Amino acid sequence: MIFPICGFDAKNAVLCPQCEGKVDSGVLTKADVDASITLARIGKTSKEIENFSLYSCKEFQGNFIISLAKNDIMIIRQSRTLYRLLQDQFKEKIWLVEADETDKKFIEDLFFPTKILAINVVWAKGIQKTKAIVAGKWTPKFPIDTKKVIEIVKNIRNLDIEIEFEDK
Repeated sequence: MIFPICGFDAKNAVLCPQCEGKVDSGVLTKADVDASITLARIGKTSKEIENFSLYSCKEFQGNFIISLAKNDIMIIRQSRTLYRLLQDQFKEKIWLVEADETDKKFIEDLFFPTKILAINVVWAKGIQKTKAIVAGKWTPKFPIDTKKVIEIVKNIRNLDIEIEFEDK
């Protein structure tokens, strides 16, 4: 496994002076450390996770935005059991996103498995607004909390986003 912290630190849940210095200087976050330790613990019992690459983890109001390699995300999305295992190990909801992705792909990942029809960027009075059009119709049973998505996009990517549904 590849982690933002040393593999030894992740497996033993103790930070070396070098990793501790990265946390103190702000290069790494507490969420990076917690996610690394959690994935290392799961990796001991799950062979599927053994070769994952965790790039970073951001925590926002109890939500964990986990940046993984594209192939790792595909493995998780194809296995409900693996997703539940990961979700159970984190305190709150996990959001899986590809590392180093575009804003558009980031938004699409947050809405997975819902289909995004279009993502448009509009400039109004010098302010950039992003508008995502989601396939289908909003219902109270819609599986994704759109308010949380708006907050996550604002805080992680610093984008103002508006979400509309295809059918009103």
